[in-house]
Amino acid sequence: MPEITGQLNGEKLKIAIVVAKFNEIVTGKLLKGAQEKLWQLNVAKQNITVVKVPGAMEIPRIVKLLSESGRFDGIIALGAVVKGETAHFDYVCAESAAGVSQVSLNGSVPVMYGILTTENMVQALNRAGGKAGNKGSECAVDVVEVANLELEIKNNVRR
Repeated sequence: MPEITGQLNGEKLKIAIVVAKFNEIVTGKLLKGAQEKLWQLNVAKQNITVVKVPGAMEIPRIVKLLSESGRFDGIIALGAVVKGETAHFDYVCAESAAGVSQVSLNGSVPVMYGILTTENMVQALNRAGGKAGNKGSECAVDVVEVANLELEIKNNVRR
């Protein structure tokens, strides 16, 4: 029985990272985690493009433009939305997730969702290299694996 798996070698991949500047104390750590993991997975520094946007609401549009560009094999979306005292949190979380999801489902390349949605800053920092690992690093592993998986599927379908 054939089995198709994505490899964790990114030496031929070009990856874009879209990162929100809002809550940079968290998003900077997510970005660093993603970059370091991509380098460990053999993605060359010159094959990683970082695009900084104001906040989580701007991420889906830029992810869409990058996906449509044909220049990348995968995209990582990174941000941090920390709950405040208003309903703004709920709207930002829902809309950023829906927008990135639409691009991932309908676009030409895989998109990994690394936008943290937490109750407080401690939870966000824990997911950005603290007790709960680094979501940016996790997204880097996933984007390499899924991009390679998609390439493998396309190659097997053509045979």
